[in-house]
Amino acid sequence: MLQNTLRKIFLVGCIALAPLAALATVFPLPEQGNMVGNLQAVTSHRDDTLLDIGRFYDIGYNQEVGANPGVNPWLPGQASKVVIPNEYVLPSGPWSGIVVNIPARRIYFFPEGRGVVFTYPVGVFLPGWKESLTTTSIIQKFKMPAWNVPKNIHAWFEKKFHMDIPWYWPPGAENPMGELAMETGLSGIFIHGTYHPWGIGMRSSQGCFQMYPENVAQLFPMVPVGTSVRIIDEPNMVGERNGQIYLQCYKPLHAYHKDGPTDLQRAVVAIKQFMAANHLHEEIDWARVRRMVAEHNTVALPIGVGTPTYATLAQALPAKPYAYAPYGPAANGAAVPPPLPLASAANQDQINVKVYLPGQKPS
Repeated sequence: MLQNTLRKIFLVGCIALAPLAALATVFPLPEQGNMVGNLQAVTSHRDDTLLDIGRFYDIGYNQEVGANPGVNPWLPGQASKVVIPNEYVLPSGPWSGIVVNIPARRIYFFPEGRGVVFTYPVGVFLPGWKESLTTTSIIQKFKMPAWNVPKNIHAWFEKKFHMDIPWYWPPGAENPMGELAMETGLSGIFIHGTYHPWGIGMRSSQGCFQMYPENVAQLFPMVPVGTSVRIIDEPNMVGERNGQIYLQCYKPLHAYHKDGPTDLQRAVVAIKQFMAANHLHEEIDWARVRRMVAEHNTVALPIGVGTPTYATLAQALPAKPYAYAPYGPAANGAAVPPPLPLASAANQDQINVKVYLPGQKPS
């Protein structure tokens, strides 16, 4: 009930041009521990992809594919069980402003004084590019932005694809910046929407952070100029919930640590430091930790000795039918996938949002 109430309060600025997350992208901050959300599951229908299902639940490609090993991301099939990994270890503090965790390919927004966190998937930089791990801020916001292509990006397209792309992209449907963009204090780096949303949760940009169109429409009006933006590298996120220790493993980006400790060593250090800082003494299943670091399936899992495995947890999840048609090519502009003809209200996700007509923008 609290999540639903919070969602009604904070979605007044949202463009409802596509379905929003069924479990909400906003969670109350935990009174104890550092975890929010819960795992859930759906059953697919014949025409679904994992990208369609993940987008509906505000999950990026990396998470949805990682949480469903063995499931074909493009053709999961009729009545396949699909896990929705909508459970998160929150990034290390401070919990304020915007935090972007590069390996997680997720953005977290902690609005001042509200006691909640919004979290969304993002596309991050391609191999060969690298974002600074630093703290900056939002310095400008743009509706229907134009894009002056930096020289290094223009040269990259010419070398990589033999493409002479325009130096200037006017606002509109072909602009890679989408309809809403927030400029950070890092040169040329924006948090923005995209007309090519299937790169969310992937390495798909030259440095900017790309968001689903409906997600940036929700975030944009809530973020004032001056909001801090902290960019971090936390592939192994250690959490605590109800006295149990959890680990959430994302694929590391070795651009940040080509030399030094191994991925497993980094995870072990993170776990031990977290336990020491929070005075926790649970016996850890280190064999499970080793597997999780190797698989980086993106799911937050308990790692204490005797706690259930992912296979056990996933099998126990009740699954309801996923009730929406595929997004389709039109969703590049955030078009609404309709409910399936035979889907009943009982198995659809009911969300109360302020609806804007096509073409309207948040104030």
